[in-house]
Amino acid sequence: MKIIDTHCDALLKLWEDRSRSFTNSSDIETNFERLSQGGVAAQLFAIFIEPELPSDEKYQVALEQIDLFHTEVIGRHERMKKIENWSDFRLLNEDEIGAMLTLEGADAFGNDLNKLKNLYNLGVKSIGLTWNNANLVADGVGESRGAGLSDFGIEVVKLNNEHQVLTDVSHLSVKGFWDVMDLADYPIATHSNSITLCGHRRNLSDDQARAMFKKNGLVGIVFNPPFLTETGTASIKDIVRHIEHFCALGGEKHICLGSDFDGIAQFVKDLEDASKYQLLINELLKYYTEEQVAGFAYNNFLNFIPKD
Repeated sequence: MKIIDTHCDALLKLWEDRSRSFTNSSDIETNFERLSQGGVAAQLFAIFIEPELPSDEKYQVALEQIDLFHTEVIGRHERMKKIENWSDFRLLNEDEIGAMLTLEGADAFGNDLNKLKNLYNLGVKSIGLTWNNANLVADGVGESRGAGLSDFGIEVVKLNNEHQVLTDVSHLSVKGFWDVMDLADYPIATHSNSITLCGHRRNLSDDQARAMFKKNGLVGIVFNPPFLTETGTASIKDIVRHIEHFCALGGEKHICLGSDFDGIAQFVKDLEDASKYQLLINELLKYYTEEQVAGFAYNNFLNFIPKD
C-alpha cells in the first residue's frame, strides 16, 4: 500500500554533512532506496534551522537546504518529482515519489513577509509556526511563557490561507494552537500523538484533537518512541494504540502518518526507517479495513489538501 509521510528531517542531515548521499546513506532513514522499498508515494521534507544559529544566518540556511532538496533529492533521482501544485499529488505515476517542501519553525523568515512569500515561490507548501522555542510568530511548546500568536503571527496564518499553504501546529504552544484553530483554513499537526496515551508536551490533548477534526484538519502520527509511550520504548502496536484513540474521538478521516524520520534518535521496533513502512500497514490491516488503512496511509491526506 502506498504511503504519504508528512514529516522528515533528511534535509537537515544533508546540510550538516554534504558527504551524505540521499540515494543510500545508511544514516538517512528516508533515503531514496528506503522510500522506494517502503512504498512511499510522497514524502514531505522539512526545512529545519537549528535554534542556536544567529538570527541573521537562518534564512540563508533555509535557502541552502532548499538548494540541497533540488540538487540532491530531485536532481539526482529521476523518479523523485517535486510537488509544485496540490494537484501534483494525484498526477504521480506508480513508480514516482512526490517530494514536497515544508518549513519547521518561522525563525527562517524572522519578521519579513517577503522572505515568507519567497519560500512559497520556492515550493514550501506547509509552515510549521514554531519549533519548541519562541519566535516572532508565536511561542513554542517549550517556551515557559506559553503565549499564543503575535499580531505578526496572525498575519502569517492569514497569508498561508491566501496562498493555500498548510499551517502546522506541531511544536506550537497550547494557546497558539487555539489561536490557529480560530484562523487557519488548512490546519495540520504533521507529527503529533495523543497526550492521553503519552504525556509528552509535544502531544495533543483530546480537546485539541477534536478541534482539529471538527476543523477538518489532519493529525500525523509520529514514530518517536518518547511520544508514543511513557517508557520511551515502543512497538508498532503502540502506533496502532494512538490511531485507535484518535479514531475513538472521531478522527478516522483525519489521521495520517508523520514519521519524523531523520529527526529522531530512538526508533519503534521493526520500524527503524522508511523501508519498513509495510510492516506498519500489515499490522494496521489486522484491526482496520483496507479502506480505513488506505485513509491513514494516504487518502486522508489527499482528501485534506487544498484543491488547486
